[in-house]
Amino acid sequence: MAQFLFFLLATICIGAVLGMIISKDQAYNALFLIVAFVCTGGLFGLLDAPFIAAVQIIIYAGAIMILFIFVVMMINLRKGLEPEKKKWTLYFAVIVAAVLVLELVLTLKGALEPAGSSTVAELGSPTDLGRLLFTKYLYPFEITSILIIAALVGAIVLVKKRDKA
Repeated sequence: MAQFLFFLLATICIGAVLGMIISKDQAYNALFLIVAFVCTGGLFGLLDAPFIAAVQIIIYAGAIMILFIFVVMMINLRKGLEPEKKKWTLYFAVIVAAVLVLELVLTLKGALEPAGSSTVAELGSPTDLGRLLFTKYLYPFEITSILIIAALVGAIVLVKKRDKA
């Protein structure tokens, strides 16, 4: 039964992501992204990580998508936003794509190595997750929070520029 649920959720998630890539309507893209987030939460549930599954569904599919929907409502859906046409964005996109491919290769390499002594159930508990987050992964946690603050400041600056224009 678990394998059937895995393949069902994975297929729905891949279909939702493909629908999001293919669709040109921002409202449909947001709905496809909600489906992908819920399926990802279900996959975490199948991995015996109920806390992460609940956080995935409540935080991402709930709160974050509400913000996305508000942004979609603020944008004129018929016109959309015009993309910037600068050469440096192409170079930046190529660099980011190369970093992501490298990260994918390293992740797949790590997934093929034998697992450590901890089990999946131990990694999914909130106590162990918090302990890992604030000890071993403290710097990535702090860097992520700085990046989120920078993104918020950037969004505010972009909105302020648009209001003045």
